[in-house]
Amino acid sequence: MPPHYSVRVLPDVDADQLLAAARRAGEPVAAARLIAEAFFNMSRTADATTLRPLADRLAALRSDPARPQTEVLFHTVAGVVGVRTRKPHATRHLETALRLIETHRLHADPLHLECAVICTLSMMRPEDTRPRYAHLMAQADTEPARQARLASMLALGDAWSGDLLRGRAGLHEARRLARAAGRLDIEAEAVSWLVKIEAMCGDLTASAACLAQARDLAARAGSSWVAAHIAECAAALHLAAGDADAWLGVLEYLVGTVVGANSGLIFEHRWELATHYALHGRPEAAAALLAGMPDPPLGWPGAPALPAWRSWIAQPADPAAMARFEASLAGLNRPVERLSRPRMAWLLGAQHARLGRRADAVRLLEVACTGYAAIGAAGLLARVMADLQRVGATGGVPRIPAPRSAESRPTTPAPPDGPQLTEAETRVAQAVAGGLSNREVAELLSVSAKTVEFHLGNIFRKLGVRNRTELASATLTLRS
Repeated sequence: MPPHYSVRVLPDVDADQLLAAARRAGEPVAAARLIAEAFFNMSRTADATTLRPLADRLAALRSDPARPQTEVLFHTVAGVVGVRTRKPHATRHLETALRLIETHRLHADPLHLECAVICTLSMMRPEDTRPRYAHLMAQADTEPARQARLASMLALGDAWSGDLLRGRAGLHEARRLARAAGRLDIEAEAVSWLVKIEAMCGDLTASAACLAQARDLAARAGSSWVAAHIAECAAALHLAAGDADAWLGVLEYLVGTVVGANSGLIFEHRWELATHYALHGRPEAAAALLAGMPDPPLGWPGAPALPAWRSWIAQPADPAAMARFEASLAGLNRPVERLSRPRMAWLLGAQHARLGRRADAVRLLEVACTGYAAIGAAGLLARVMADLQRVGATGGVPRIPAPRSAESRPTTPAPPDGPQLTEAETRVAQAVAGGLSNREVAELLSVSAKTVEFHLGNIFRKLGVRNRTELASATLTLRS
């Protein structure tokens, strides 16, 4: 049965009313504000070509001497539209808007605050969103629709910069605010991001439900913007679920339609697909996919590793190429790269395992486990742990099996004459062995710290260890 939705305000009707008022406005700054408000009302539904005329109308309102308020609004809209249409100098507009907002202290104005947040995200600096703007958002006295948009962007910044758990909680709050404001378009955007985040956090059922709802909401809102990037979010669900065919199909679609430019994943999508081709006997297809495709600019997320990744794709079994790719991962130290680094380590580790290089495989898969655990990506962590299990299972060596889906909830089978850990104890043991504190394990697994302590007591008893150091050694022994 389809979900029930109450009657909502249509954002394009609001935008038409605002633009009509802007034409009647006699004062340029007032007209510019109305046009900018129309832009934000349309930004979750319209495609970039529809938004482009709004930047042109704002350009016509610029003056000499320049009015800071009008300049901020023009550069924000021109920059965001430029990013969405992949214009080479779009970031100059965004940087100018942010500089003007800072110089003239315009953050107290909710409209200019929203400009600052969307510029920061469009420049792929999500780690700046919370420290710079969260306190201002909390103080802002503004209408419900803007509250929902700001909450959604703040949560996206959290998740994008590697705090998946906070991002997930924030997006659920943004979804609630969007519903209260009667805005299907904002709700559609928040739910579409939840598809990806719930999958990475390990709740595949919630992710699948969000995927169905995001598509329904996008259709009801007539949102070409949300509809275009739902597939990118679905790819994360297929990856976390281990559905290789669905993941490959979506990835081919993403590369073919150049989805991912706004999230910074346009290069990684193509490199991922080329890697799949190279590892599955299609080197010509891999080479064709990367031919003529330049490496990204240095400031692009993942850029320090992509040249070495390209070289590895050309020689997927070469130890030297793999070593260079692994060394390049050290350059991925920005918050926005906290998702990319474990994924690349995972790809390398899995290939080492296929080639029988067990020590290299375990090392890199441990890097991936640590990276995913640190950001709350329990869903992807479970997949890497399954690969570690397969590496450890060679020759019948005892190991701690990877956790299964929450639906089945079996106890973990015991190796011959070895310890028997439940699924919950396995999760805790792996996380603690990876260096997480009890509080961090509790947050990762969505349980209380007391529950973690209880499981640790059982784990110590079953494995015959006395402290966390011995647990890490015992876990490594069981794996290898």
